[in-house]
Amino acid sequence: MISKKTQYGLKALSYMAQRENQGPILIADISVDQKIPIKFLEAILLDLKKAGLLDSKKGKGGGYYFAQPPGQIKVATVIRLLDGPIAMLPCASLNFYKKCEDCNELTCGLNHLMKEVRDASLAILENRTVADLAFL
Repeated sequence: MISKKTQYGLKALSYMAQRENQGPILIADISVDQKIPIKFLEAILLDLKKAGLLDSKKGKGGGYYFAQPPGQIKVATVIRLLDGPIAMLPCASLNFYKKCEDCNELTCGLNHLMKEVRDASLAILENRTVADLAFL
């Protein structure tokens, strides 16, 4: 299950992608339209800016805009940035791997199953972009 933070982040990015040609977008506009608490949204967008997905402009005509085209930002990337691992267990994670202390991964059925779940999820999430979310 993705967190509320990631859900809001993806909703905000989708909203921005739909309006990409309109220039920088105010946080307040995203907050009101998508019903996202503004303080929470500020923190999310700042995380996405620090990661290089977004940029911002201050002053009149300011707001947030994409630093990368939305068609190049994979949904999996956003989930990892905001939530961390996509895998349900640390021993099944590609980017956040951590061995379970009480487990032999070679014989652990749960590990094998969770790797299958991870791979099936990634097959979708690595092939969908923020632009796809905006126009589904």
